Order: sequence, then C-alpha cells, then structure tokens
Amino acid sequence: MATETPPPSKTQAQLPSTEEFVAVQESAEFGELRGSYRGFAFPLTVGFIAWYLLYVLLSNYAGDFMGTKLFGNVNMALMLGLAQFLTTFLIAWWYARTAAAKFDPKADAIKSRMEGGA
Repeated sequence: MATETPPPSKTQAQLPSTEEFVAVQESAEFGELRGSYRGFAFPLTVGFIAWYLLYVLLSNYAGDFMGTKLFGNVNMALMLGLAQFLTTFLIAWWYARTAAAKFDPKADAIKSRMEGGA
C-alpha cells in the first residue's frame, strides 16, 4: 500500500551543541515563552486542583448539601461530579487553543533556529 509520506532521510540532522542549548535557554525569547506558558498553565492547574479538592471535601463533610435533590434522582453530588468532567474537557480545549495560538509559534521559531543554525 502506497503512502503519501516520503521515506525518512538517510542523513542525520546536526544536533545543536550544549552551548547552543544554554544560549537559547538564557535568551529573552525563551524566557518570554516560558513565562507566558507558566502564567497560563500554573494558575489554571492550581484552580482546577482547588475545584477538585472542594468537590472531595464537600463529598466527605457536606453530605446533606451533596444529597440535595435537584430534579428526579439527580442530586448536587452528581451534578458537581459531571461538572468535574466538563471542566476537564474545557481546560484541555482552552489549553490546546492557547498553545496553538501563542506557545507553538514561538516554540517553532526557536526550534527552527536551533535546527537550522540560523
């Protein structure tokens, strides 16, 4: 079966030296990329962990609240549990969108300079 992908190149790309890696790591461009990533990912991670721990604590210590029926056999615990899943998917979607728009172009520029020696 034929594929559209060309066979791998027989020549190996020249890897950057340790000094080149250190120079890029110390560059302002890499520092800006790292800072923007941390500024996005860390608060989001802390927020989600706090939201998850709130759910766990409510489940353990606020049984009456979590047992509150909302409609039919659906109670607050079920709704908050489903909200955990929804939050997870929303965070993954938001991260993928932000990474594609902000982080990936900067990282690709750094990578192409490292691999191309430019």
